[in-house]
Amino acid sequence: MEFRQKALSKLQSPEELDVPVRFARPQGRLVLLVTIAVMAAASFWAVTGTISSKVNAPGILTHQEGSYVLQSPVAGQVTKVLAEEGDMLPQGAPLLGVQTDRGVRAVRTVASGRVTTMAAKIGSVVTPGADVATIEKISNARDPLVAVLYVPGDNGASVPVGTQVDLTVQSVPTQQFGVLRGKVKAVGRPQTRQQITNFLGDSQLGAQFAAQGKPVAVLVQLERSSTTKSGYRWSSENGPPYKLDSTIPVSGAIHLSEQRPVDWLLP
Repeated sequence: MEFRQKALSKLQSPEELDVPVRFARPQGRLVLLVTIAVMAAASFWAVTGTISSKVNAPGILTHQEGSYVLQSPVAGQVTKVLAEEGDMLPQGAPLLGVQTDRGVRAVRTVASGRVTTMAAKIGSVVTPGADVATIEKISNARDPLVAVLYVPGDNGASVPVGTQVDLTVQSVPTQQFGVLRGKVKAVGRPQTRQQITNFLGDSQLGAQFAAQGKPVAVLVQLERSSTTKSGYRWSSENGPPYKLDSTIPVSGAIHLSEQRPVDWLLP
């Protein structure tokens, strides 16, 4: 009874009637409001916002048909070199003269194209199957360049045709002239080292691009421009003040399709 009497007296005391009842501190209300605002903004962004991703891959500038390695069909000593690097040759054109035990035999091209590498020199000795030249398969020196990127196999399936590609060209200062623009034209199958070598006509590049397994070959069509010296579109207004050539290494950033964050939570 004594406890209850003290409690009753305290409630009836005039000194306690003017004290406000605090349900929550001001700091607590502020934290609650901030939390609600952040959650609302995050929810809105998850539904309306987008996230873009990209895949980076090494590659090279070339022509769409690639190149081939010309091999000697005979054994003997090279006595004539009938073409130079950069020459355009038709199919069946003589490239070398080789002295054999049956006289001088010509080594001829098997397809038209441009000589990019001449391995045989006058006086060198060749055997059947020896590499004597690399020839890029083009019919016209004005044929447009393409880029071939070798994407790691686990990322190749995610590359859609038509997506934007930014190419950093090794011979072009990026800070000054920007990146080369292109779009994915085709996505191939995983390539072996030998398949890459056969297409590019270079065993070293085949080993380089296949060092991490079987990459997927992605063909990138370069965007043309009539206002730049190179004939292609760049992230800068004019691009470099010179033309591009094939066999230049590039690094490509393939922009994948944008996704909403909420899509990651939905089945």
